[in-house]
Amino acid sequence: MSGLAYDGGVKVRSALVYTVLRLLAFLVPFGILMLFEVMRDYYWLAAIFAALIGLSLSMLFLRRPLDEMTAGLAERRARSRRQTSDEDVEDAATGASRPADAD
Repeated sequence: MSGLAYDGGVKVRSALVYTVLRLLAFLVPFGILMLFEVMRDYYWLAAIFAALIGLSLSMLFLRRPLDEMTAGLAERRARSRRQTSDEDVEDAATGASRPADAD
């Protein structure tokens, strides 16, 4: 599965690993907090605490999967910027250039 990539160039494996780990970073603390009786009454507070804990955990421990995923996204964006647009090709074919804004 290491060679799988969808059209954009971001590896499916790195995106999937990062997504699953982020979900676990939220769901595990949320499940633990819901074991406490007081958090069952204030489930929304448990969700906020779990989100903060998950954010902290992902910032500390998920740097490598995030870097892999963002490198793929940056590569995809750079590749799309290198491609010429249809308008540029048409202008080059007709010898016309884009007119400046006329008042």
